[in-house]
Amino acid sequence: MARTRFLQGLDELRARLLRMGGLAEQAVDRACQAYIERDLARCRMVLDGETQINLTEREIDELAFDLLAMQQPMAVDLRFILAVTKINADLERVGDQAVNIAERVMDMVDLPKADLPVDIPRMAAAVSAMVRRALESFIEGKAELAQAVLEMDNVVDRMKDEAFIVLVKSMNEHPDTTRQALDALLVARNLERVADHATNIAEDVIFWVRGADVRHNVTPEQPEHQEVTDTH
Repeated sequence: MARTRFLQGLDELRARLLRMGGLAEQAVDRACQAYIERDLARCRMVLDGETQINLTEREIDELAFDLLAMQQPMAVDLRFILAVTKINADLERVGDQAVNIAERVMDMVDLPKADLPVDIPRMAAAVSAMVRRALESFIEGKAELAQAVLEMDNVVDRMKDEAFIVLVKSMNEHPDTTRQALDALLVARNLERVADHATNIAEDVIFWVRGADVRHNVTPEQPEHQEVTDTH
């Protein structure tokens, strides 16, 4: 009976994390669309949604801790619970970055529109794809999907570096657009941080599935088996 309750708890934990992922992904998409369209209504939706994200984070942590206390989980179950708690924290921080972007947009709409030499929408699309694929790797329990997310991070890093260079140059050449350029630079930095959190999620999926720690570019030998298709 205790084992059955434990397995049901794992299912509930997985379902709640998927809901959390949906909330975080939605927040990023709304914030990015708000930037593109200078849309205050979407900004307010992002800010209003932060409360639900924070509440869901606490609920997931409480359930995870209850499951750990219920019985001594087998290795793969233990890795799953630990991965969930770490992914949960990263998703909450994704929501924080979405709020930061929304706040920058709220500042920008009060300023004259400036033609800045940076493609924030392209960067936003790449970051959103990283978050989506990281969540897909968790849903499907497939480490190769998570590995693809790690490889995408370098692309986003280059985009952020390029944005920094062109925006600083723009500020020097067009001082009247300095505030707009600074807002765009902060948005690029927030997007890069979202990408970092997506990378963390992907690393945690690999840890869960393969029992391998791939943080800090450490790539241990991988076991021959494995993709996890079920948490039990």
